[in-house]
Amino acid sequence: MISNCPSCGSDLVKKEGEVVWRCPNTECFKRKIGWFKHFVSREAFNIEGIGPKALEKFIEEGLVSIPSDLFELKEGDILPLERFAQKSAQKIIENIQKRKNIPFSRFIYSLGIRNVGQKTSHNLAKRFKTIEEIKNTSKEELESIGDIGPVVSESIVEWFSKKENEFFLNELKNNGVRYFSEEQKSNKLSGKKFVITGTMKELSRELAKEKIVSLGGEVYSAVSKNVDYLVVGENPGSKYNKAIELGIKIINEDDFLKMIK
Repeated sequence: MISNCPSCGSDLVKKEGEVVWRCPNTECFKRKIGWFKHFVSREAFNIEGIGPKALEKFIEEGLVSIPSDLFELKEGDILPLERFAQKSAQKIIENIQKRKNIPFSRFIYSLGIRNVGQKTSHNLAKRFKTIEEIKNTSKEELESIGDIGPVVSESIVEWFSKKENEFFLNELKNNGVRYFSEEQKSNKLSGKKFVITGTMKELSRELAKEKIVSLGGEVYSAVSKNVDYLVVGENPGSKYNKAIELGIKIINEDDFLKMIK
């Protein structure tokens, strides 16, 4: 069995109750890449256009050290790098900035707390309103939640006890990252049915869907006579013509943003 990290050479460690041996070196390049990949993944911040190669380049060039640094990147930081044209650099920055507001469960999952998967993140988001509440919760209270047992509660408490993680959370906040509750905030859109087409500028389509649901609305994938609104971004597809045929109200992204405020 391998006893040292193939990347940095550190002695691998295994915690009691776990089966996986891990590298304890927070500066390990491969470990850091894994952290960033998790952070930008579809299930976490869902930042499109940033693959492993781009992340490796950003870290190697010293542009980022922890995932919160991504929100400080400027187009001019990326342009000098090999293989990054102006259009791709601009798109990456736009995609990052669009993800500054995410559901609380995604925010929790993005932190990369050991043993805390999507299901546990959702359960935590249902019980608590803020990250500070989770931080100040005892192991006993954590273990009263759904699928959380001693191993998971220990991971959560340990994660929040580390100074570097406190710094990470503060940096996310300082860089404008915010999370919102996934509970239905109001009945503002109750009974209203939406379809979204095209590329959104301010919000990703996924986040737009989550906003609609949080306000009591419903989101459908296809246009039909039962749909109330078609939200149109850039380069809309055939759904646009279908909505015109059926007389469905068509609104642009600006109108939609006003609607969900």
